[in-house]
Amino acid sequence: MKRTLITTSLGLFIALSSLTSVHAGEGHDHGDAPATPSANGPQRQPDGSVFLPKPAQRQLGVRTVVTEAAELPRTLELGAKVLMDPNAGGKVQALNAGRIEPGPRGLPNPGQTVRKGEVLAYVASSAAPIERSNQAAQLAELRAAKALADKRLARLQELSDTVPRKEIEAVESESASLSARIAAVGGGLSSREALVAPVSGVIASANVVAGQVVDARELVFEIVDPTRLRIEALAFDAAVASNIGGATVAVGEQRIPLAFIGASRSLREQALPLAFRAQGAALDQLAVGQPVRVFVQTKDKVKGIAVPVAALMKNPANQTVVWVKTGPERFEPRPVTTEPLDGVNAAVTSGLTSGDRVATQGATLINQVR
Repeated sequence: MKRTLITTSLGLFIALSSLTSVHAGEGHDHGDAPATPSANGPQRQPDGSVFLPKPAQRQLGVRTVVTEAAELPRTLELGAKVLMDPNAGGKVQALNAGRIEPGPRGLPNPGQTVRKGEVLAYVASSAAPIERSNQAAQLAELRAAKALADKRLARLQELSDTVPRKEIEAVESESASLSARIAAVGGGLSSREALVAPVSGVIASANVVAGQVVDARELVFEIVDPTRLRIEALAFDAAVASNIGGATVAVGEQRIPLAFIGASRSLREQALPLAFRAQGAALDQLAVGQPVRVFVQTKDKVKGIAVPVAALMKNPANQTVVWVKTGPERFEPRPVTTEPLDGVNAAVTSGLTSGDRVATQGATLINQVR
């Protein structure tokens, strides 16, 4: 009887519990309420914006800058190439054909520092067998004539009291002339040309090995000063040359200012070459012949906002966008139109207003949030 009463009471309690609404206590979520963005971490919102909690911003290294409108120079982006400065670089060529022999320090390696006037290598002159035999025969004749002249001079000096002084001087002059001719012909048979560094700098290219036979005027070594280079840009509009206010070239994240030297007066492949001078330690990252992009700033102005190039992203519609921080944990994409500025920064001409906070570092990771 007691067991039946307990069973009935338990069933009644369960039935009443199923009819009563159950509420979660404070600070607990039983799954009935929709999840908040903070519960799921970084995510893309229905309106296209991105919710990014503060811990995630610190983990992704997100950095922002406050934009400011200004008058910016209108910039043209031109294709260019790195050249050596003719006043700070040079080429070493052989004047005569011959065989390469190492210099006092051996043959220089690419990247090795050399000083002006330093002997880099020797070229042992090569001559045809008939030429060498003719020179040897001429040298033998000169030596025989020199021996006769010396004997005649010795006899005249013994008779100096009875022989006129002018005859003795004539024989002395003949002997000296024969000595000089013997030295010249003998040096031609065994001479070797010294290849000397014309400037101080770094070996940019070495095109020979020991024992290699080179022709006359063949390029053997190329020397450049890595801190002084020339940049040659090609402009398809000849009017650009008279409207240059400044120019820069971007090397990694660094911006190197260029000094405009002048423009050529003849077209090359329907383009006008523009010469710029570059100086600075950042030029160590460039090599002669390397293609680069030069940003030529004209004297014309355009109203815009300068933002780092790293802030420019592409959305699924292939539009250029920047991510603007509109809240402590909210980033909104803004389609913008841009123009080149200096290679490191770009000029935003529409889509932003002064005072917007634009994401620079970490913008790529924000753009990937889904």
